Amino acid sequence: MDAALAVLLTAVLTLIIGKLVLFRLRCPNAPPCISGWIPWFGVAFQFGKGPLEFIEQARVKYGPVFTVFALGHRYTFVTEEEGIEAFFMSKDVNFEQAVQQAVKHTVSIPAKVFYKNRYNLYVMLKGKMAPPNLHIFMKTLCKELHEFVEQLGTEGTEELHDLVRHIMYPAAVNTLFGKDIWPTSRSEISEFEEHFQMFDEDFEYASQMPVCFLRNWSKSRQWLLKTLEKVTSAAARTNPSKSESKTVLQHLLDTLPDKHFAPNYSLLLLWASQANAVPVAFWTLVFIISHPDIYKKIMDDIVSVFGNAGNDKTEISQDDLKKLPLIKWCVLEAIRLRSPGAITKKVMNPIKIQNFTIPAGDMLMISPYWLHRNPKYFPDPDMFKPDRWKAANLEKNAFLDNFVPFGGGNHQCPGRWFAIMEIHLLVVLFLNKYEFILLDTVPKESHLHLVGTQQPTGPCRVQYKLRE
Repeated sequence: MDAALAVLLTAVLTLIIGKLVLFRLRCPNAPPCISGWIPWFGVAFQFGKGPLEFIEQARVKYGPVFTVFALGHRYTFVTEEEGIEAFFMSKDVNFEQAVQQAVKHTVSIPAKVFYKNRYNLYVMLKGKMAPPNLHIFMKTLCKELHEFVEQLGTEGTEELHDLVRHIMYPAAVNTLFGKDIWPTSRSEISEFEEHFQMFDEDFEYASQMPVCFLRNWSKSRQWLLKTLEKVTSAAARTNPSKSESKTVLQHLLDTLPDKHFAPNYSLLLLWASQANAVPVAFWTLVFIISHPDIYKKIMDDIVSVFGNAGNDKTEISQDDLKKLPLIKWCVLEAIRLRSPGAITKKVMNPIKIQNFTIPAGDMLMISPYWLHRNPKYFPDPDMFKPDRWKAANLEKNAFLDNFVPFGGGNHQCPGRWFAIMEIHLLVVLFLNKYEFILLDTVPKESHLHLVGTQQPTGPCRVQYKLRE
């Protein structure tokens, strides 16, 4: 038996080495490849322990363009500005091909169904959540946030990330999916948060690995899909005829020809609307509270708009938010500093970047984490400097150059302006109502999540009390 196993391992390793040699012969100008020695897994274990540190070490050793072999795929990283134009503009790279397997693994939408519906759904979401239409959500979102902020009481001590999550989850879900059709009791919300947090935490691993390795994640996904079957059914029954009265979920149902996959697309919408917004809101508050000069300036601005009393249910309008640009700058600066490690497209035909030829089949990755630390575009890149956003033409919805957390070209996140407004509004409501004291040192970001915005590591408790 031992001899047979040894022969099998030898054959497997010979096959892998042979394929690598043949690949190098076919693609002599390919970037340097970090492949490891474990069949199929490659360097997945080392990479998964700390993706951002792994990328940085590879940059130092191999330069700004290199390939990582993990879980049967080749990921070619472009970690500086070289190749950005090719990534966003080249017709030889494809976004849909890059994400189809992730969509299939995480929400069980087949590739053919995904291709058939992606464009129409993207156009619908981009239109409904565009800046001119944000006023449609504003009143409802403000009311929902007030309702859940009220549950905090007059004072308390809590983990800031938990506090933000407990407020944002139900408020955003009720706004986008419809309050009357979503479970709203405290126990149901708590159960939902528990399953969604499990689904979100292992989303990146589930996008690449068989779900048999992620049993708890799989159970949470099934729970969410079962819940969303009921939600989408109720949304369809109560779907109004007037477009302005519909929720985003009901617009999705109208756009989707095959209603069989409505729960799956709803889960994808749910994850897209929550996974990054909660961490960004957390980091925005952490940065503000831990910078006394910025905190004081923001509070002076809030008092100038709303007065000293922060205990009532102030209705906040878009015009009010425009009078508080520093908070929006803080949101964008938090996004810059805590953006995901990489975003991806699939190389369909060989493309040249620097002196390398990236072969067809590679997943081409750019790293917002490192692009946002390029001192050419962001002086003092590791510092939290919200004033740098004065130079952006935000009135015309234009970001600073090289700011790419939402993607670029024709595949930017359609909900980016809603997310920024949502976080802006939450921060204003929190700071208008409560005084905050950070009880722990500023936490470090976790490097476990490559695709999603970095979660905090270590405690980050805050003490809050009603403003006087």
